[in-house]
Amino acid sequence: MRSYCGWCTIFVFLCAFAPLRENSAAEERPPNVVVIFADDLGYGDLSCFGHPTIKTPSLDRMACEGMRLTQFYSAAEVCTPSRAALLTGRLPPRNGQCGSRRVYFPDSKGGLQADEITIPELLKTKGYATACIGKWHLGHLPQFLPGKHGFDYFYGTPYVNDMDRVPTSPKGKAAYVAPKSEYWNLPLMRQTEIIERPANQNLFTRRYSEEAVRFIREHKDQPFFLYLAHNMPHVPLFRSDEFAGKSRRGLYGDVVEELDKSVGTVLDALRETNLADRTLVIFTSDNGPWLMYNEQGGSAGLLREGKGSTWEGGMREPTIAWWPGKVPAGSVSQELASTLDFLPTFCALAGVEAPKDRQLDGYDITSVLSGGASQRKEMFYYRSYDLMAVRVGPWKAHFLTQAGYGQPKADPHDPPLLFNLDVDPGENYNVAEKNPAVLKEIKALVEKHRAEMKAAPSQVDL
Repeated sequence: MRSYCGWCTIFVFLCAFAPLRENSAAEERPPNVVVIFADDLGYGDLSCFGHPTIKTPSLDRMACEGMRLTQFYSAAEVCTPSRAALLTGRLPPRNGQCGSRRVYFPDSKGGLQADEITIPELLKTKGYATACIGKWHLGHLPQFLPGKHGFDYFYGTPYVNDMDRVPTSPKGKAAYVAPKSEYWNLPLMRQTEIIERPANQNLFTRRYSEEAVRFIREHKDQPFFLYLAHNMPHVPLFRSDEFAGKSRRGLYGDVVEELDKSVGTVLDALRETNLADRTLVIFTSDNGPWLMYNEQGGSAGLLREGKGSTWEGGMREPTIAWWPGKVPAGSVSQELASTLDFLPTFCALAGVEAPKDRQLDGYDITSVLSGGASQRKEMFYYRSYDLMAVRVGPWKAHFLTQAGYGQPKADPHDPPLLFNLDVDPGENYNVAEKNPAVLKEIKALVEKHRAEMKAAPSQVDL
């Protein structure tokens, strides 16, 4: 489903009559792809998704020139499994990128396995330059780093920014109230070399922007895939001096507003290099807001719960797609889509055959990006190896529910809780009793899914 926001009408009109660029070489060259991946950003944290005090003019413009996807999901509720799913197009249990520890730590011995096929590996067969800039979190040992999974270039951190905490830092959450980089002995890497430790986290967003722009300019004459995975707004929160005290929302708002500037910087670089009309850019987040950190965490808006949970607030993400001349300007898609869909979609755009020797969980959503319908009709919500909930069309059934943090065991539900997300996106009103036929359909789908699910041993728990 597609609609247009009134404030974009003039822009849409102008785009409709913009002259077409005649360049046969450009027509033959596959499009560039840029994925900008925030960390722990909530569904309600952008002004174009309803936040009243965080200013995001660059993302607002991106939405005005492109498409807001209002029913778009990360494939998991925490960092590691969501990133593995994005790059492989496979649910985390299939490749063992989940477990009781939930994510990789500095003492973890596992990582994304070499036999997994990733987006950059596939796109390189068509001559793409590939870069991972930002947070990796799929194994820190040499055999698991981005260079082993199809990325020509890596600049960033091997895991999340709240790890390697220094023992002499303030106790408990006090270190997050007024965070300092020296409280965490986090490494910053270029390729396989540590170039700064502890990394100056105040400069992360700015440095990543600069690296992204440099990569774009250096590879403007060939197709490229840029995976720009920001560390922010994951706690501890850091921003440069330019954004200190800028937002009415406080430190969290400062951080998001600097991320917004970063997005604008990347889009400006594409415009300045005349690559805008041959580049698909998608902005989204790995999971929902970390609510346990109160004002240091974000907001899921009208959605329930946040990071770590399989309620909507944990996995539905604020998402924007931008590709001038291809993605309808000022449009809003209410079609179901996920980061799982990136791999088959990017393969289709690049003219690469998606892997056929393994089960993929994504769909080609090029039709959605042009304003059409989605092939995706269902969504499976996993927490580690537990299938917690399933969505089919507007209906979502919860077989197990558990808060993201602070609830030791999940609550089972028989019959499952049932919500109509078209009517009740906040998951407030259980309508299971009134819809036994819907539950019967979903249970049949679950039986089929479980029968074909071949789970791999956990790498996260090694």
